[in-house]
Amino acid sequence: MKQRPLIFITNDDGIQAKGLKEVSDVMRLFGDVVVVAPEMAMSGMSNAISVDRPLRASKVEEEDGYISYKCNGTPVDCVKLGFNHLVDRLPDFVISGINHGSNSSISVVYSGTMGAAIEGCLHGVPSIGFSLCDYLPDADFSKAKMWVARVFQSVFEQGLPPFVCLNVNIPKGDVEGIEVCRQTSGKWVEELEKRTDPHNREYYWLSGYFKNFEPDAEDTDLFALDNQKVSVVPIHVDMTCQGTLEIMKDWKF
Repeated sequence: MKQRPLIFITNDDGIQAKGLKEVSDVMRLFGDVVVVAPEMAMSGMSNAISVDRPLRASKVEEEDGYISYKCNGTPVDCVKLGFNHLVDRLPDFVISGINHGSNSSISVVYSGTMGAAIEGCLHGVPSIGFSLCDYLPDADFSKAKMWVARVFQSVFEQGLPPFVCLNVNIPKGDVEGIEVCRQTSGKWVEELEKRTDPHNREYYWLSGYFKNFEPDAEDTDLFALDNQKVSVVPIHVDMTCQGTLEIMKDWKF
């Protein structure tokens, strides 16, 4: 009998997050699961790694075909530590999420969920980051789980090119379908709000809002989500701008 696939799972919401448990339940239908997740929420960590402190991991749960650890590091730390010391062979897949909240458009740059998925594909492992557009700790993942399974099944059957991972965002509520699309062009603006504490000391709180630079575009992840469709965006770790590269070849330095 062929060996069951080994599926490595992590997240950026922490070991106790509901989305982590929900995706683990789905992945256990497909293979053996190893979870290595941060011991606390690590949202916004992107590709951060710990260089100024030792990493520690402790086992949380173990049963046949399933084992979970909590780690004091970032999501990328969890992947690195897991791959190097906590699994006995290279995983067949990396799953990150399910994140509580969207990671569409430029948020992919800041996302710890996607940082972990990107780290997975750097190791040559097909990797997917899943997010649900619901920030509530007790978000309803019942409908999202079906789409997680469908996307994973497709990757299981088709594979992914080297150094490419998927950024998958699932709308809250009823889902009307799925779209393979591109990342929306936009940015966060007015990001830090100035406030004063009870001791009359100034501080700043992360806030702001997202500005869509192409609200009429119909081939983007935001358009798909606005129309209650799952957005699937292929992400390449090579950040070279090929168009600019060709232009700059004619520059005189």
